[in-house]
Amino acid sequence: MLAWIFDNPGSAVMLAIGAIAFLILLSKTFRYIPNTRVGIVEKLFAPKKGSVEKGFIALNGEAGFQPEVLRGGWHLLWPFVYRIHRMPLVTIPQGKIGYVFARDGHDLPPTQTLACNVTANDFTDTRAFLMNGGTKGPQRMILREGTYAINLVQFVILTEDQMYYLPTDASNLETFQKMSAIIAERGGWRPIIIRGTDDAVGIATVHDGPSLPSGEIIAPTVGEDPTKADTYHNNFQDADKFLRAGGLRGRQYQVLVEGTYYINRLFATVEPIPKTVVEVGTVGVVVSYTGEKGTDISGADYRHGELVARGQRGVWSEPLLPGKYAFNTYAGKVAMVPTTNFILKWTRGEVGSHKFDENLTEVSLITKDAFEPNLPLSVVVHIDYRKAPLVIQRFGDIKKLVEQTLDPMVSAYFKNIGQTRTLIQLIQDRSAIQLQSSQEMKEKFALYNLELQEVLIGTPTSGAPGGQIEQILIQLRSRQIANEQVETYERQQSAAVKERELREAEARAKQQTLLTESEISISVQSNQGKADLAKAQQQASQIQTLASAEAEKVRLMGEGEAKRIKVMAEAQAEQAARVGVAQALAIEEQVRAYGGPQFQLVQQVMSRFAEAVEKSQVDVVPKINMASGAQGGGNLIETLLGVLMSERVGQMVGVAPTSPRDPMAEQLRNDIKNKIMGSGLKS
Repeated sequence: MLAWIFDNPGSAVMLAIGAIAFLILLSKTFRYIPNTRVGIVEKLFAPKKGSVEKGFIALNGEAGFQPEVLRGGWHLLWPFVYRIHRMPLVTIPQGKIGYVFARDGHDLPPTQTLACNVTANDFTDTRAFLMNGGTKGPQRMILREGTYAINLVQFVILTEDQMYYLPTDASNLETFQKMSAIIAERGGWRPIIIRGTDDAVGIATVHDGPSLPSGEIIAPTVGEDPTKADTYHNNFQDADKFLRAGGLRGRQYQVLVEGTYYINRLFATVEPIPKTVVEVGTVGVVVSYTGEKGTDISGADYRHGELVARGQRGVWSEPLLPGKYAFNTYAGKVAMVPTTNFILKWTRGEVGSHKFDENLTEVSLITKDAFEPNLPLSVVVHIDYRKAPLVIQRFGDIKKLVEQTLDPMVSAYFKNIGQTRTLIQLIQDRSAIQLQSSQEMKEKFALYNLELQEVLIGTPTSGAPGGQIEQILIQLRSRQIANEQVETYERQQSAAVKERELREAEARAKQQTLLTESEISISVQSNQGKADLAKAQQQASQIQTLASAEAEKVRLMGEGEAKRIKVMAEAQAEQAARVGVAQALAIEEQVRAYGGPQFQLVQQVMSRFAEAVEKSQVDVVPKINMASGAQGGGNLIETLLGVLMSERVGQMVGVAPTSPRDPMAEQLRNDIKNKIMGSGLKS
């Protein structure tokens, strides 16, 4: 191969040139697009299709920019036919908004400022956008967070950090820069955030769509029914649905409350305003500038204006109670009416908390005696919250009511009062005038739907220090001081008389000291004797009382003891009788139990005999046994027992013999025998 090259140098050069050309052709045929970019295809020529006749996006294969983009990877394209423009992917950061400008499409209608995206709403598909009637110019749709593969020849994407587009004409850059400046001025790169702590609401102004009818200043609320998805624009975030629902250009009646809203600032801007706060002790009367014409509900007798229902144009008949309200102050105003008592002061330099009386001064009077005092006064007023709309409807606000009605009325009333009294009477009769004015002026205040609580009158003064009124007051004070001095002198005279009498009494008292002491001594001794006598009488009475008590005690104790002895004797006698009767009954029962009296007698004899033998310790059974009779046996004890037990004993004591021995009698004999034998006697 090398030899051939050296032998044919011209051919080798041609071969090298062909190889290089082949490599160049190959590189132009296979194009690589990184995954972080897109390729915008520009067709350089198309013999059959020619160039684009309308617009500059070739939808039918003409020469020009093609609608489709190339994504990451290798792509086969004929060299010298296509040019590839590598562009970055469009990235919208978190919490930011991207705006879209279409270079090609239908022209904007004269009534629109932004392009409609009802059907042409896919910016990543240029062909679909243009085939579905996409309109050139700034779009109503916005791009939210994310990354998009967009044809940057057809669409220019504006973000806060950069502009994504393929430059084609230097004049376009100026247009996009102006558009970015408008968006930045309106704060459009970020969503609208209304925080609850801000106590604010957002007033939207729409810059696209049909204009307001003549005479209207606020666009009515439209398309806020979530059940109707085709018109629900979700607080101006879907511009096409807002306009499809009948939304109008201009400031909107609907307000935005707390939340986050992604709104196209080229379509609508939002102005934050404070919430309407109705404090405790007040109500808010709404005067609406918008809404349909309402029917007067104030009644036929009320001829000072009309009241309408809530939501209609005019003064609402129902006031706003204390609270916070998302009220559109461009659509009406809220007049605050105090429902607590407030004080109106006709005094220069003194102003109440509501500042309704900041322009009030003292009432200038002309008295009956031609003095011209200034009368400071205060009036306590209350407004029923249900009548607050009537007051606002009639006077516009409370300050106008005070300055245009109450001030002339109160001043005229007290001027009339001043002409009927002298200056001194005006000063001295202040309490009566105050009571009279409170009663008479209540009816006048009621005519204006007000409740008069109280009238407070101050001290009349002149305009400058040292005036006639002050001089009159000085004279009155001097006169009063003179009267007080006269009274003081009279009291001092009386005091001098009393002092003289006191001195005479003191002198008399000093001369009578000894007499007084002697009289006191006599009185003391007399009192001492009386005390001793009373004490002796008391002691004698005490002794007598004690003796009587002791005698009574002895008598009562004797009577008690006698009664005790008598009761005890009677008890013992009764006891002895009862014991004797009981013993007799017992003995009788016992005798009867042992078979009769003869057995009882035998028992007693034998018992005593046994006791005698036991005490004498005599041998009852002799040591020498003596037998007598033919029976041949027995001893003295047995003989004696036989004798005793014989019926003769019964005859001796005069007791009739009992019946033959029964078991009970035999038991008795055995008992006596055992007792004798147990006493130590030996047989």
